[in-house]
Amino acid sequence: MDLLTPEILGTLFAVGLLAGFVDAIAGGGGLLTIPALLAAGITPAEALATNKLQSSFGSLSATIKFVRRGEVHPGAMRTMIACTFVGSAFGAILVQLLDSSFLRDVIPILLIGIALYLLLSPKAGDMDAHQRIGEHAFAFSVGTGIGFYDGFFGPGTGTFFTIAFVSLLGHNLRKATAHTKVLNLTSNIAALIFFIVGGHVLWTVGLLMGAGQSIGAQLGAHMVIRNGARIVRPMLIVASVAITAKLVWSDEHNILREAFAALAALFA
Repeated sequence: MDLLTPEILGTLFAVGLLAGFVDAIAGGGGLLTIPALLAAGITPAEALATNKLQSSFGSLSATIKFVRRGEVHPGAMRTMIACTFVGSAFGAILVQLLDSSFLRDVIPILLIGIALYLLLSPKAGDMDAHQRIGEHAFAFSVGTGIGFYDGFFGPGTGTFFTIAFVSLLGHNLRKATAHTKVLNLTSNIAALIFFIVGGHVLWTVGLLMGAGQSIGAQLGAHMVIRNGARIVRPMLIVASVAITAKLVWSDEHNILREAFAALAALFA
C-alpha cells in the first residue's frame, strides 16, 4: 500500500472519527468510511473488510460508554446477541457466494419508510412505549434478520436496529440506541472473523481508523446520553435519507432512480 501517504492516512483517521460520532448516534457511518477507503485506492474487498475492523472499534467504544452509564446491560441480551452473531456470520458467508446487488432496490424503500415514520410520528421514541413482541421473538426475528443483513450487505444496520427497538420493544430512542450498539458490535465482529479468514483486512489502516472511530463514538454516545431523542431523531432522519440517496444514485439500475427519472420525463 505505497499509495497510502501520511496525508491520506491522516484523512482516513479523521473520517473514522467523524463516522464513529455519527454511527454512535444514528448509524450510517459506513457512508463516510467505505467511499474514503475506496478513494484511497483500496480494492472493494479490502475496503469492506477493513471497514468492518475499524467500525468494530467504534461500536465497542460506544457500547462501553453506554454500559458504564447504565444505559444497557449486555448480560440481559444474551439471546439477541447470539441470534445476531449467527445471522451476521451466515450473511458474511453467503455474500461471498451470491450477488447482493438486488438488495439495493429494497433497502432505500425501507429507509424512506423509517424517515417518514419519524417525521409523521413526532413523539415516537421520546419515552418507553407499549412492547409489541417478546424479547425472544425479537431476538430470533430482528436479531437474526438484521444481523444477516449486516453480514451480507450492511448500509443502515444501526438505523434498522434502532427503529426495531423503538417500534417493536417500545424503547425510547436513547435506550434503543444503546441496545443497538451492542448488537451492532456483535454483527461487526461476526462478519470481521470471516473477512480475516479471507485475508482481506488491511490492519494498519483499520487500526488507525479504529482509533478515530473510538474517539468519535465516545463523543457520539455522550451526546445520546445527554440529549436523548432531541439528537437521535433528527440524526436518524438524516441518516435514512443519506443512505437512501447513496444507494439510489450510485446504482444506475435502481428501481427508485428509474421511477424518479420516469416522473421527471412526464413533467419535462
